Amino acid sequence: MGDTLCVSAVRPGCSSCCSERRGSQQIQGLQHMEAVSAAEQRQGILFGAATSYVHLEKLCEGSCATVYKGISRINSQVVALKVIRLEAEEGVPFTAIREASLLKCLKHANIVLLHDIIQTRETLTFVFEYMLFMFQLLRGLAYIHQQHILHRDLKPQNLLISCLGLARAQSIPRQTYSSEVVTLWYRPPDVLLGATAYSSDIDIWSAGCVFVEMIQGQPIFAATSGAHEQLEKIWEVLGVPTEDTWPGLSKLPNYNPELVASRRPQRLRVICDRMSRVPAAENLASRMLTAFPRGRISAQDALLHSFFSPLPPQLYQVPAGQSVLTVPGVGLQPEICDLFASYWKGRVSGRLSKFW
Repeated sequence: MGDTLCVSAVRPGCSSCCSERRGSQQIQGLQHMEAVSAAEQRQGILFGAATSYVHLEKLCEGSCATVYKGISRINSQVVALKVIRLEAEEGVPFTAIREASLLKCLKHANIVLLHDIIQTRETLTFVFEYMLFMFQLLRGLAYIHQQHILHRDLKPQNLLISCLGLARAQSIPRQTYSSEVVTLWYRPPDVLLGATAYSSDIDIWSAGCVFVEMIQGQPIFAATSGAHEQLEKIWEVLGVPTEDTWPGLSKLPNYNPELVASRRPQRLRVICDRMSRVPAAENLASRMLTAFPRGRISAQDALLHSFFSPLPPQLYQVPAGQSVLTVPGVGLQPEICDLFASYWKGRVSGRLSKFW
């Protein structure tokens, strides 16, 4: 089951949790799981079969794939099912092959596990574990950045499964990448302006957007009409940059001098009123959401930020392959209880620890 680590008094949620509208469908999925006959369980349910997983709900849909939340009939765990549509004449996309190869090589407690792969004539399905939270996100980012890998598509929908999406090995010296990456609301201003020589700072901006969204409960930069409006929303918070604050700004492909206007930035706590209720949250968010990419805090340094000071210091000694949830003082709550609170009421009480 996906475990949630809680920092301070704030309990960041995910976009699909605790929805009563979806409850009946999800409970039916659980009831279906319990209805599996004893004979079928004795025979065993095989990996690699679509019938081995129960679909609960659709989480998000992209141009090439759809992600569903489901339950494994093999081990009763909550999983994320990434269903990739296949073109008959093209075969398996190279991006899917790259993703599977990276996930096979990366061994870290906060890098999602690829449990299973199911292939049919029309689809390729990756079965991931289901997990989330900010310290774990930064810990995983720090690890892949040390391996010279960029995520390039951090957003809440992906964090539910922690999949690497458009992850790509980063060469040294750095090569030029595409600027058509990252979902618009989580795309940094340098990439919006056409920068292609980005580094790990691209993921830090996206993680900062996710961090604020966790606290506020809604996206901080939610544009509806494209990159221009997206930049406008960012400048409303950060202020319009200049060559003094952003060396090389005027050389970016999509730089528009008309956008450079006198505008006083608003503090994050003004835009996001809940930010002031969480000690050190505004400072951490500001260090991640810095317009000039080289000015953004690294994932490793973010882990040492005072925002995480209430956490047990033993977290920083946890080996890469070990979950932070094994540290004494860090409690866990299986997410299944959040999703199906009424269903599980009376069944699991007394067996769960409280949030840390």
